[in-house]
Amino acid sequence: MRPEILFPLFAPLSTLPGIGPRLETQLAKLTGPKVVDVLWHLPVGLIDRSQRPKVSAVTEGEIVTLELTVDSHREPPSSKQPYRVICSDETGFITLVFFHAHKDYLRKNLPEGEHRIISGRIEMYGGVPQMTHPDYIVSPEEAASLPLYEPIYGLTAGITPKTLHKAIDGALDAAPDLPEWQDLPLLQQGGWPTWREALNTLHKPEDLASAADDHPARKRLAYDELLASQLALRLTRRKLKRQKGRALSGDARLRTQVIKALPFELTVSQVRSVEEILTDMASEDRMLRMLQGDVGSGKTLVALLAMLNAVEAGTQAAMMAPTEILAHQHFETIEPMARDAGISVALITGRGKGKARQEALAKLASGETQIVIGTHALFQEDVAFNDLGLAVVDEQHRFGVHQRIALSDKGPLRADILVMTATPIPRTLTLTYYGDMDLSVLKEKPPGRQPITTRALPLERLAEVTEGVGRAIRTGARVYWVCPLVEESDVLDVAAAEDRFASLDTIFPGKVGLIHGRMKATEKDAAMAAFQSGEIQILVATTVIEVGVDVAEATIMVIEHAERFGLSQLHQLRGRVGRGDKPSTCLLVYQQPLGETAHDRIAIMRETDDGFRIAEEDLRLRGPGDVLGVRQSGLPVFRMADLGQHSDLLKIADKDAELIVETDPELEGPRGPALRTLLYLFEKDEAVRFIRSG
Repeated sequence: MRPEILFPLFAPLSTLPGIGPRLETQLAKLTGPKVVDVLWHLPVGLIDRSQRPKVSAVTEGEIVTLELTVDSHREPPSSKQPYRVICSDETGFITLVFFHAHKDYLRKNLPEGEHRIISGRIEMYGGVPQMTHPDYIVSPEEAASLPLYEPIYGLTAGITPKTLHKAIDGALDAAPDLPEWQDLPLLQQGGWPTWREALNTLHKPEDLASAADDHPARKRLAYDELLASQLALRLTRRKLKRQKGRALSGDARLRTQVIKALPFELTVSQVRSVEEILTDMASEDRMLRMLQGDVGSGKTLVALLAMLNAVEAGTQAAMMAPTEILAHQHFETIEPMARDAGISVALITGRGKGKARQEALAKLASGETQIVIGTHALFQEDVAFNDLGLAVVDEQHRFGVHQRIALSDKGPLRADILVMTATPIPRTLTLTYYGDMDLSVLKEKPPGRQPITTRALPLERLAEVTEGVGRAIRTGARVYWVCPLVEESDVLDVAAAEDRFASLDTIFPGKVGLIHGRMKATEKDAAMAAFQSGEIQILVATTVIEVGVDVAEATIMVIEHAERFGLSQLHQLRGRVGRGDKPSTCLLVYQQPLGETAHDRIAIMRETDDGFRIAEEDLRLRGPGDVLGVRQSGLPVFRMADLGQHSDLLKIADKDAELIVETDPELEGPRGPALRTLLYLFEKDEAVRFIRSG
């Protein structure tokens, strides 16, 4: 149970002053649905209102605070023209400009002959300074209410700065004094304030330095978040490791058979990774290992050899993929190799129905099926194993920690877990998101992989791209044409793809197919099958084809509006070609003018195809949330910490978490109760349950 001291922070937004039902919905979209989410919505900058020049010294564009006398009001002849108020100090005159003015309100707030303190941005009009709709107009008696340093926040439709400031004030008032969970020497060494003082410093700044990432208040909150994350991971890992596994050691007969039948030799990385996995599986401890490899590095083969080891040891193996397309793909790759070795492989997805599904489930439950490949459908209650020894989870970042635990718990004894990702992950993020796992890395690509030439062209040359595609398909080539991401909107993404399909279908009738996330699974399968067979030669797609699709004959990848994609996404898409024995090309078509970040992304794509370098650059350019796609998955998105700026704090937090779990795993020592509060504060409730369940 969450401690009572945190109840005010987890109350709904409607408990904040000025937030009714309509505003609650709008504010929740911006910050999240709870009071604590408002506190985590940090300023993105500061306005300095401490500058108090005389009128004669102001310059265009600067924000200033002026002490003025109100001289006269000039009402316009019509409501279409602005209302002007002339003010002055001893050095000169300034005009205040108001559109759609309420003159009674202005005369009340700016009475002629009175002094006012006025703050806003300076404009010059005919050499005379003016201020349109000042931000603040206060009397000298109210001067203390004017913030010298005003935080600027990200906003959304329907939420004004005034509404948000009021909500934040209410959230700060609701924030309790919490017990100190940090190590006191660390607090003293960094000069860090308490948790509550840190929030006040960032939301009510007293100087410009408060906005910096390295300010003690910001570092304190970033560290709190990182420690909660690393401690939760360490407790999860301990829970999983303490659940005894069993030793699985096969006799290598099946693996030897499959390796001998391959038309190539395993790479050094593949051999090393297989050895690491087999060593883990042979141990009494439960395996929890990640297999990380760049696009086309041969992860599926390593996973198959691990699954064959489980089968040799007399158990079953399961592989779970995030999409039906990918599950089918794995099945088509693995089933022929397994069949030749005398192994029975089944495919179970959410689409299977009726008698065929019942038969497949019965064979799995009896142990007749030794390897099963599927989607989330493998979690369903009616899916039972005879004896699950190994669970392989592909594209790990699409699943949360608890989903992989749920699959591995399907066996009568808890299964070993191998997770795979084709998204090369920077070291910082590996520690943060997968600190509960051991790591195997595939560095090389299998022999025979062809290089991919990457070119960038402006959108104005789209006609040339289309002509080039036409020439290529006349020689039998196959082409992916990926349509742009549109404002994080699935519906608009689909509309863009449908428009491009219609235009290409007019030019190449009968040669073009379409695939997107809103199609039925049967329609997607039909489109993929037609592309694989060559019945269609151009496949127009949204990013649904980003992961795992494997058509060796596809040699051209066109990415339209490449500037809208992240680096890792561009790299994943490019990896869909270059899988056969012919040279391949990736065309990045961009809209001019390119912003600095988009320009850097495209330049890096042209320079390298090293996924690990690309991942590091993507982290630098975009931040961790987008690199891993965590915004669409079960992984945490950091609100206080910026891994680009605070990577040093992450290492300290990881060491601190390791020490805590070694010395006080039940969190019952002097820091224990406060650390539990920290975990609940950052919604790591599951980790606390792990402590209690031993």
